[in-house]
Amino acid sequence: MMPIEMITPSAPIRCRPVQVRPADRRGRPGGRGPQPSRPVAARPRYRGTGVLMSTAPHRPRPITPATTVALALLAALTTVWLGLVAHFGGVTGGAEQAAVQMPDRLAVVRVEPGETLQHLAARVAPDAPTGQVAARIRELNELDSATVTAGQTLIAPVG
Repeated sequence: MMPIEMITPSAPIRCRPVQVRPADRRGRPGGRGPQPSRPVAARPRYRGTGVLMSTAPHRPRPITPATTVALALLAALTTVWLGLVAHFGGVTGGAEQAAVQMPDRLAVVRVEPGETLQHLAARVAPDAPTGQVAARIRELNELDSATVTAGQTLIAPVG
């Protein structure tokens, strides 16, 4: 290993001297080793449990069975409503949108090297949904799987 730059200290390095305790009554030197450089503080005193408690008056309100039933019915109605919106909202808006965007012209295309069915669908119909175009290509060519090989010719919707 080659050093990049040699640094020489301009001033001598100073260390704080370690205080060594004198021998105890039995003649043992120092006892426990070097002393800390700062004085030891008294241990902190803790009062109580350390948990803050509220001093506000509390009146527990009992939950009646009628309240429980009403909340359960409200949750059930909300769940049913959201399910219906999701189900029927996707059917009406999605079918009309897909019919408008799916190209109706067909052409014979060749699969390029390294291309998948999804890439091919995006290339031949860039404005249409890729998943729907890929499904239409599989349907038109009666493909069992989504695997295609380079040089293969397929019928695809273009537009």
